[in-house]
Amino acid sequence: MPLSVPQQTVADDTSRFKVLITGRRFGKTTLGIREICKSAAKKPGSINWAVCPSYRMAKQIWWMELKKKLNELRWIETTNEAELTILLKNKSVIALKGCDSPDSLRGVGLDFVIFDEFQDSPKQAWTEVIRPTLSDRNGFALFCGTPKGVGSWSHELYTRAITEQDWGAWQYTTIEGGNVPMEEIESAKRDLPTKIFEQEYLATFTSYQGRVMDFDYKRNVVPLDDPHTGVISVGMDFNYNPFCLVIAQVKGKEIHIFDEMHIPGSNTDEVCDEIKARYPNSRVMVYPDPAARQKRTSAGGKTDFSILINAGFTVKARQSHTPVRDRVNAVNAMLKNAAGETKLFVDPKCKHTIDSLTKLTYKEGTTQIDKNGYEHQADAVGYLVDYLFPVKTQYPEVEGPLTWGVGVRRYN
Repeated sequence: MPLSVPQQTVADDTSRFKVLITGRRFGKTTLGIREICKSAAKKPGSINWAVCPSYRMAKQIWWMELKKKLNELRWIETTNEAELTILLKNKSVIALKGCDSPDSLRGVGLDFVIFDEFQDSPKQAWTEVIRPTLSDRNGFALFCGTPKGVGSWSHELYTRAITEQDWGAWQYTTIEGGNVPMEEIESAKRDLPTKIFEQEYLATFTSYQGRVMDFDYKRNVVPLDDPHTGVISVGMDFNYNPFCLVIAQVKGKEIHIFDEMHIPGSNTDEVCDEIKARYPNSRVMVYPDPAARQKRTSAGGKTDFSILINAGFTVKARQSHTPVRDRVNAVNAMLKNAAGETKLFVDPKCKHTIDSLTKLTYKEGTTQIDKNGYEHQADAVGYLVDYLFPVKTQYPEVEGPLTWGVGVRRYN
């Protein structure tokens, strides 16, 4: 299995514990398959695991490629499809595991383990479960992943690996991987906000402390026309107090927010009446919180979704909520993408929207948004932008609790 120069550098290093941080499509799985096969061949009767954030991910990303490689080498004695386990002719075992099955990670002595996309696995999967299994066999470990923010456990492990004896650390960009053409890199710059491009393609540990939105008054605030006819697009957050809307025109790939509503103690019926009063000659496209399908903020038992439709508005909403990070990334990509382009503009009279985009912050030391009262108007912007110009990154979704207090992660 031929390796690139950066992959070969990692493979040739003799450190017991290796931490590889890369941009997307670097070739981490190719390296991982090569390394787990090398470990299994080097020591007959060894036990070797590839651990992914979920069992489903292990099966989708690893299983077919691993079997293909081992079949080409003619090393396989038996294969267990149900357990994603392969017994080799030299009696070594290669098995794929997911962190959504914590009990399956306990009680087995390991000779080698690779944590693929380890930044999305619970830290405790390593510290409390896998690390002890390497002790009796003096086993080795390889961690492969893309960076999360400064302060995450992936950053903590990478920082440790730089200085600690018997550890090795490497950081490579997507470009250095050699698998993605420059045209695609440039396209990603135009599609992604700067922080996400730096994280996903430049393998940079980004600090998420401080402001959530990359909003700049000089860049994003522009006097805009207030149309009296034509199509208007409304982003809507169904918060009872206040009820928040942004009203915009979509011009090609740009969004111009020229008006807003920030109404305390209101409901969907009242908001519909206000939109009609302000823009009686306009066709209204509403992009609401997906919860509008079931939520009821008005009397009479009707859903907010049905009230909007009965008001004569065209309603565009996703079947379920996009992950918050994806909505934030979509808005930031419009405020300013990695190529330096600005595609979202706000009229200076929209003071609540400007305040929200300016003052929304993360909780200190985390990637969690502080519910400080500024989130509702930003949510209205987010629902509009995310439907029209979404940014899709391969983030895991939380499905339920794990033993370690972390949800099962499912990749789309």
